[in-house]
Amino acid sequence: MIGFSLDTDLGILYLRPTPPLTSGDFEQLTQAVDPWIKDNGQLDALIIEAPEFPGWDSFGAMLSHFKFVLDHHKLIKKIAVVTDSEAGEVAENFAAHFVSAEIKHFPAGQRDAAKQWATLPR
Repeated sequence: MIGFSLDTDLGILYLRPTPPLTSGDFEQLTQAVDPWIKDNGQLDALIIEAPEFPGWDSFGAMLSHFKFVLDHHKLIKKIAVVTDSEAGEVAENFAAHFVSAEIKHFPAGQRDAAKQWATLPR
């Protein structure tokens, strides 16, 4: 399941994934975010808060996740990953080679620091 909220004033999408992620999560997220992106061009930031990597409930869910990333990574300026999981370091160091957004890892509980970084000019 993905809990999410969109700060329309700042153009920041907040995600709070909990295990396991489903295909429906990404469909719901796409339906909520795509109209805003269409009207505004892109998101200024995506802030993901996850104590641990949530995993997927199926192979189809994993493919839906990858499709969401593929379809949206060029439409997001910055991605902040707020977690103590090793996935945060992987995202910052590895995923940065595959997505056009600037990625930064923050320790769990540092949502405010992530928001501050996300609102700095790129």
